Amino acid sequence: MTKRFEFNWQIPVPEPLLQGAVFDRWTEEKDNTEFEQNCTFKVDEYGFFIYWKSDGKDGDVIELCQVSDVRSGGVPKDSKLSSNLINKHGDNLEDKSLTICSGTDYININYQHVVCPDAATAKVWKESLREVTHNNKTNNTCPRTNLMKHWMRLCFLTDPRGKVPVKVVARTFASGKTEKMVYQCLSELGLPSGKNEAMEREAFTFDKFYALYHKICPRNDIEELFRSITQGKSDRINLDQFVNFLNEKQRDPRLNEILYPLYDEKRAAEIITTYEQNEEAKNDKCLTKDGLIRYLMSDENAPVFLDRLDNYMDMDQPLAHYYINSSHNTYLSGRQFGGKSSVEMYRQVLLAGCRCVELDCWDGKGEDEEPIITHGMAMCTDILFKDVIYALRDTAFVTSDYPIILSFENHCCKAQQYKLAKYCDEILGDLLLKEALPDHPLEPGVPLPPPSALKRKILIKNKRLKPEVEKQELELFRQGQFVIEDEEKEDASAVVLLDKKPEEIVAEAATAGDDAPPPVAYTGSTTNVHPWLSSMVNYAQPIKFQGFEEAEKKNIYHNMSSFAETTGMNYLKQQAIDFVNYNKRQMSRIYPKGTRADSSNYMPQVFWNAGCQMVSLNFQTSDLPMQLNQGKFEYNGNCGYLLKPDFMRRADRSFDPFADAPVDGVIAAQCSVQVIAGQFLSDKKIGTYVEVDMYGLPTDTIRKEFRTRMVPANGLNPVYNEEPFLFRKVVLPDLAVLRFGVYDENGKLLGQRILPLDGLQAGYRHISLRTEANFPMSLPMLFCNIELKIYVPDGFEDFMAALSDPRAFMGAAKERTDNMKQMGIEESGPEKKVTIEEKKEEPPLVFEPITVESLRQEKGFVKTGRKQQKDLEAMRKRHTKEKMTLQKQQCAALEKMIKGKNKDQLSNDPTFRKLVNEQSTAWSELVAKHRVEEWTSARSRLNEQRDLLKKMMETTQLAQMKQLEAKHERELKEMNARQAKISMETSKEVANDKTLKTKQEKDRRLREKKQNNTKKFMDERKTQTIKQNREKEKLKVTHDKQMEELSKDIDNLIEMYKMEESEFDMASKTEFFA
Repeated sequence: MTKRFEFNWQIPVPEPLLQGAVFDRWTEEKDNTEFEQNCTFKVDEYGFFIYWKSDGKDGDVIELCQVSDVRSGGVPKDSKLSSNLINKHGDNLEDKSLTICSGTDYININYQHVVCPDAATAKVWKESLREVTHNNKTNNTCPRTNLMKHWMRLCFLTDPRGKVPVKVVARTFASGKTEKMVYQCLSELGLPSGKNEAMEREAFTFDKFYALYHKICPRNDIEELFRSITQGKSDRINLDQFVNFLNEKQRDPRLNEILYPLYDEKRAAEIITTYEQNEEAKNDKCLTKDGLIRYLMSDENAPVFLDRLDNYMDMDQPLAHYYINSSHNTYLSGRQFGGKSSVEMYRQVLLAGCRCVELDCWDGKGEDEEPIITHGMAMCTDILFKDVIYALRDTAFVTSDYPIILSFENHCCKAQQYKLAKYCDEILGDLLLKEALPDHPLEPGVPLPPPSALKRKILIKNKRLKPEVEKQELELFRQGQFVIEDEEKEDASAVVLLDKKPEEIVAEAATAGDDAPPPVAYTGSTTNVHPWLSSMVNYAQPIKFQGFEEAEKKNIYHNMSSFAETTGMNYLKQQAIDFVNYNKRQMSRIYPKGTRADSSNYMPQVFWNAGCQMVSLNFQTSDLPMQLNQGKFEYNGNCGYLLKPDFMRRADRSFDPFADAPVDGVIAAQCSVQVIAGQFLSDKKIGTYVEVDMYGLPTDTIRKEFRTRMVPANGLNPVYNEEPFLFRKVVLPDLAVLRFGVYDENGKLLGQRILPLDGLQAGYRHISLRTEANFPMSLPMLFCNIELKIYVPDGFEDFMAALSDPRAFMGAAKERTDNMKQMGIEESGPEKKVTIEEKKEEPPLVFEPITVESLRQEKGFVKTGRKQQKDLEAMRKRHTKEKMTLQKQQCAALEKMIKGKNKDQLSNDPTFRKLVNEQSTAWSELVAKHRVEEWTSARSRLNEQRDLLKKMMETTQLAQMKQLEAKHERELKEMNARQAKISMETSKEVANDKTLKTKQEKDRRLREKKQNNTKKFMDERKTQTIKQNREKEKLKVTHDKQMEELSKDIDNLIEMYKMEESEFDMASKTEFFA
């Protein structure tokens, strides 16, 4: 069962604040001084307001969510007022005084001064008020609580008689309805309704105010939702309908059902019991329209997971693994040139949750030579460095206990640098981290310490001397022997990497490429550092950036570099992955380019995408980039640190912030936002519209595209009821945020809200709006329907549905099939949507096997065989003729010798025996000669046949291979034509898709489809290439085998002839010996 999340937003209000006390109050502005005596000051039980009233005066309030600081002291500049206060309270006026600082931005601060009866009361009230301020959770209370808060405000804004003026109440609803209607509704509720009348506070109950709200602003938008749940058949939602609504509409389907169980009847009944006011409906476990409205406007139906407001992230990772809320030129309250410097800016920025502030330190020119902070050479006013350090001490850890980084831009001489170090040491004391932690020494390869190990510590970021120089000079300084010699030219060699030798620097300068972006210039910040100040620098040691390769090689985690936005952008465009990897190890700081004289800001998201930690902005400018910054850092307890996504921290992961493809291990999301209605958007009767943007990776960012229609002349409760705005594919939800911006008909921003996509809740939600500076606005809100899903590429919807719920999918598929059969449509029939004709597979090529026998049937071989046979027969004829000639010669010689002799004479005649032997030898030699010629001829014929057969086989095999390649070329051509046709059909399909309203939406959808097609085409081509290579390889193996068989066959014939020759030789020898 889904458990109820207890949102404990309320901080117990200390008893002295609830009881109240009588103080004198005064304010002092340029031309106006106000003094009010004997005011009763109190804080309400919820900690919403500090309110006061004196006899005969109107009541007044300050919202505690707008109170940035409560300080001791405060003396008026007006001499008359100062004299009156001293006369009444004595010379210890400052000890009795408190200053309450409040405002809705960081520049225009209101100072409310109070004088307590005694110093002890002042101390109690200061400490007690600080306990109930900076409660980030009260900025995220539900709409119903905000209505109650506004009702309480009206009750505190009493007239001198202590009554609530009717006109003050009417003003709440003035933006959309006529005053006459408001007065009529008040009358119907039994309340005073005259314009100049007032009502008793006791009579003006919250229930009466809530009823008035529904009379003037009926929630017709929720009425439609109510009818859709009940299907218009009842005035109640039964338990089953409510359970289905909670699970199907109000729950993110991507959530794990074990960690986030589905709603069941028990949990639904608990919700009904909590919010249903009708006892009969409650007993029947049913929900009326009023009960549904109360539930939808409750903390239980917040637009984000409210536990994200706590410090929920792992804070034990190295510093480089966090985004750090950072400020640029913190001292300026206006423009970069000719602007005003203010100590108050440091207080406000730190109290807002910033954890990295900038101090531009210059030599003071007065007699005391006190170092100052100003924007050098820019005609800005200056402030004392020590005053800033006091302000830092007082406000550093009010909002957050996590470490602060002081980014020094040091232009001071050594004498005044000594004062910088002295003030930091004496004023900050133990808050200043002066040495490295034992577990995290300043050595190469040692990661930075985590924020949890640096709680309530202040780090200085300033250039540092080489260790040996620092050690030597620091020793002389402590012995009182250090002589300050400020050189005319800065000693650039005084600060280098801890392990870098001078010759390495020369070598690096010589080998530096011209193509790399220019290294960051430090605008003349001195490198001639005082040893005491140098010794205070540890985990934030700035160095001149030498390139990502060099940084990786050095592997020094505590070295960091600063980049102007343009330089950082160049690195990001050229070496995005390297930049991300650098930020896994070391810290980087981005600051606005120098041409932003108006103190405007760049978009921080692009550098967050690269993992840059300190993306410094001008806090004095409440523009869109600053809204994104404060909206993002509001979460994780507003502690100023946000843990980067896993793949931006791990060394074994690679991430390209410009990639369109999903990140490994990260499931892409789909988000749909329907803006239904607004409430209390303006106090004027004016037209309004809403823009919904998304910021994240470049591929996820969609801005100025989704906008509702304008509802004219209604700033109170406009109904937009727009078609949902679809953010179809969000590659990286962890980095994405939604921005809701409400504008009037003139394009003026009325309110905005930044919500992180990874903490967004699905369903019908009320979204409370913020000011430009991200301060809460109690009543303005939007009512939206948010749908969240896993992104599913085109064509995989059924597959995803089958995976998500196999039984339901099979049941639905069977039902569709049955319905189609009843209509006489076969399942295999043509689909309605545009289809591309299936690719036609060519039948596989079957080649006749190439054998010796098949080759011998070839014409070329037959012709050669005939020629060889003819030559053989000619040789045999010649041999026969030679034998006949020899035989005739021998016969003639024998006849001549035997003429006239008998057998006995011949047998004993040695001459006859000699002739016979000679003739036998001659015959044998002739036969042997013929045999040799025959063997030689046979070998020659076989070798010639082998060469011919091989050539013929190679020719045949080449022809087969060409035939196969021709087939492959046809297949590739057909595939290319088919893919081109698919691309054309895709373009037509997107162009004709009526659901895509804008050109940008069509372009984005076409780009997405083309990316999917490209991936599919590449896979298809890869598969085709593999298949074709396999066919080629198979044919080649067959050809090799055939060639091997041919060689083997010829070799066997040659071997056979050799054996015959050997047998003949053996027979000849046998005959000889016989």
